[in-house]
Amino acid sequence: MSERWGHTPAHELPCDKAPAMRLAVRVEQVSLIYFVTAIAFTAFVMGESQAMKTVWIDDMLGMVPPLAVLVAARLRRRHATDAYRYGYHRAVTIAFLVAAVALLGFGGYLLGEGLYTLIRAERPTIGSVTVFGRDLWLGWLMIAALTWSAAPTVILGRIKLRLAHDLHDKALYTDALMNKADWMTGAAGMLGVIGIGLGYWWADAVAASMIAVDITRDGARNMIAAFGDLMDRRPRDVACQCEDPLPDRIVAALRDLPWVRCASVRLREHGHVLIGEVYVVPVDESAPLRRIDEVHTLARACDWRLTDLTVQLVPALTREEDDDDDSCED
Repeated sequence: MSERWGHTPAHELPCDKAPAMRLAVRVEQVSLIYFVTAIAFTAFVMGESQAMKTVWIDDMLGMVPPLAVLVAARLRRRHATDAYRYGYHRAVTIAFLVAAVALLGFGGYLLGEGLYTLIRAERPTIGSVTVFGRDLWLGWLMIAALTWSAAPTVILGRIKLRLAHDLHDKALYTDALMNKADWMTGAAGMLGVIGIGLGYWWADAVAASMIAVDITRDGARNMIAAFGDLMDRRPRDVACQCEDPLPDRIVAALRDLPWVRCASVRLREHGHVLIGEVYVVPVDESAPLRRIDEVHTLARACDWRLTDLTVQLVPALTREEDDDDDSCED
């Protein structure tokens, strides 16, 4: 006997998470406004510097994750329909994948261009501009633009990182990593500009290549993680560094029920929420509906992310289920 629970949830976040979600949306909106100003400032002063060009493109890439998070935030609130029985939660995962692919593609391009510049030994120059009737080395304006491009991202990244853990939002977490890369990019760009000013022509291309390596690495790692989520891999933590212990916690809680002989739990990620199946072998066949409801209540109490769960009372676990999570006692 089985029953599907919560297939059309009234909401995707508990009430205590709503303020965090609203704050995340506001922070992403602020991020977009900030990146527009940073892109304009950098474009105005970048000149022939390869590092500045890399920072400029990196700032444009920085707009992709906030846009993806904002679009996903609207889509994932929609109720399940006949066409989309599991709802629109995976809009978050798609946003995660889009940001990762963009990051990887442009990172690879920038790395190739930076290395090509080194091989050709191109020597960029930084000229002067006239400001209020006085000549000013353009490098100072570049450093000012890089400072504006990097400094606010430290604060924005810290806020997003905390919210990503609170909401279990991997797209938001990727955006926080992007902000971390932004201030690192700005610092590397400053070193490149200063290097040119001191006569080290190669410093600019080396700084650009270092930036591109960091972008490419983040893009590759996040793309692999996004593909894993789309392939229904076992849930992992928001940083994709270790497996989520929730399935084992649910099995342990079920084993404490007097009528449960053994159980198996299979969960998969749909954006920032989890759906899956619970297979329970009862000691007898009495009161099946009450027992299914009891499992629902217990599982929901373990974690707010469980939004859609199918509970099945079975006479025995199959080999696949038993290998996944075995709690049968001898």
